[in-house]
Amino acid sequence: MPMSFLFSSLSSPCQHLESASFLGRDIWVKRDDLLHAEVSGNKFRKLKYPLLALQGQKSLVTMGGPWSNHLHALAHAGALGGWPTTGLVRGAAGLESATLDDCRRLGMQIRFVSREDYRQLREDPHAWRRHLAVDDDSHVWLPEGGSAPAALRGVAELADELAAELPFIPEVIMVACGTGATLAGILAGLQGRSRVIGIAVLKNADYLHQEIARLLQEAGYPAYQNYELITDAHHGGYGKAPPELRRFCRDFSQEFALPIEPVYTGKLFHALRKIQLAHAFGADERVLAVHTGGMQGARGFID
Repeated sequence: MPMSFLFSSLSSPCQHLESASFLGRDIWVKRDDLLHAEVSGNKFRKLKYPLLALQGQKSLVTMGGPWSNHLHALAHAGALGGWPTTGLVRGAAGLESATLDDCRRLGMQIRFVSREDYRQLREDPHAWRRHLAVDDDSHVWLPEGGSAPAALRGVAELADELAAELPFIPEVIMVACGTGATLAGILAGLQGRSRVIGIAVLKNADYLHQEIARLLQEAGYPAYQNYELITDAHHGGYGKAPPELRRFCRDFSQEFALPIEPVYTGKLFHALRKIQLAHAFGADERVLAVHTGGMQGARGFID
């Protein structure tokens, strides 16, 4: 399937939640979880332009954990586009997950790497070549989470969609943050409008300020500062899902018939509720939360 066809329908609906009791105010939700059945949410947006830019037959290489939404999305995109894919996965050989099963079924080669080697893959832009013993241009590297500067362009299109669908730009836009690329892309699309609140889903995430600035600069955008990064709403760290957070996700999903999970979107809406209860939103501020998808990863948290 040509990638231009896959990405031709890039748009997601906005859903209005009337929520005086559960969340304390009405909000809008940008349903990026509905962009594509398998290439889910923000991963769809972040992969759009890096994949459209590919010339000729390439093998795609990336990295992720055993429940990575990015691995899952790239495996599907590779299968649809006819590109071989390889995933460098953090963990010991023999580690299994439903996500990795899906990736293998779609043709992705899985290679396990140690935690030390995984850190090196993050820090050294050429480390993946040594792992695969390749030194030509037949392979293309996509960084963790798909968070390349070129990814920001696809995420930036979200702002124009909001203006067309609502039709207004909300005063506050909230999003869960793993690598910071989705937040950076939203800033790029807003061009200084509104304020963006990022909910970091991992511990010690202050470094994301530097990542956001780097991505904006390398993608050719101004150094937008109209955002806030909340770093104390991670519920114990990446992939941690204490009982209170799981209950919140279940209650929210039942209340609104809108599925969320504890890794990203659950932490987002939990933080939104906490901010509202603290009366930290202005009375006239319209609030929108971006549902970044990733429901496949919830399979790792089945009770």
